[in-house]
Amino acid sequence: MSRAFVFPGQGAQAVGMGKDLAEAYPAARAVFEEVDEALGEKLSALIWEGSAEDLTLTANAQPALMATSIAALRALEAEGVTVASAAYVAGHSLGEYSALCAAGTLGLSDTARLLRIRGMAMQEAVPVGIGAMAALLGLDFRTAVAVAEEAAQGEICQAANDNDPGQVVVSGHRPAVERAVEIAKEKGAKRAILLPVSAPFHCALMQPAAERMSEALAGVTFEKPVVPLVANVLATPVSHPDEIRALLVRQVTGAVRWRESVAWMAGEGGVTEFVEIGAGKALSGMIRRIAKDAATVAVNRPADVTAYAGAQ
Repeated sequence: MSRAFVFPGQGAQAVGMGKDLAEAYPAARAVFEEVDEALGEKLSALIWEGSAEDLTLTANAQPALMATSIAALRALEAEGVTVASAAYVAGHSLGEYSALCAAGTLGLSDTARLLRIRGMAMQEAVPVGIGAMAALLGLDFRTAVAVAEEAAQGEICQAANDNDPGQVVVSGHRPAVERAVEIAKEKGAKRAILLPVSAPFHCALMQPAAERMSEALAGVTFEKPVVPLVANVLATPVSHPDEIRALLVRQVTGAVRWRESVAWMAGEGGVTEFVEIGAGKALSGMIRRIAKDAATVAVNRPADVTAYAGAQ
């Protein structure tokens, strides 16, 4: 069986995530301790005991979700399942950083610091209230792109996340995104709803954040990944450190091509099992709608770790 390790993005966060892993596995606890040290604060206390409102702040959610994913991976490794056993790694938006940390391209401390910068840069790129994002459900990607183009009317409105065959997220100026919601309904969308997000991610409005990330990424060492990364903006595998660095900059303003990434892995990549590592099960649901014949497993609690490792 050929497997891919996949890592969740923003929205999967929940207060308490990863605490049971840290209590059960010293290697998992060490992840949270290193992230705390790298950021110079007790992010672990916020993750385990803080408010959902504070955890959801982009600058907190991004390193917190990465830490939880890597803690789950370290628990798997303690049970004998390593990233080298996967054919590919991939992650949804910020999850791409988790994937790169898992594959040894980025060190854990560097990844935490980069995600803190990324979260702050994305939050600060657009004044609150100027941008918005909306989920269009029941439309294919081509139709969603047409909706975004029609809604733009001189403003920014882009397809930001191509999540699965019936779920596309658009991002841009709030009035344009609101128009997209209405146009999508006219074109037969099952639902079209504004999302409770703090900024319009993965569109041209994020260019200031892309420039900040270009500077931040230039100061960090990148190693060749142990297994190839299927990159968000290409939906195909990459392994060269310089290319990965450039793609992470493009990713800030570019679309997350998750549907195509999963389809490539399940098709040309020969992947028959997707292991979602970290908080929640959102990616597993998307994957089942994209690659109906593939198996999916979510690993985010000690019982998940021992069950999956025991089945190998």
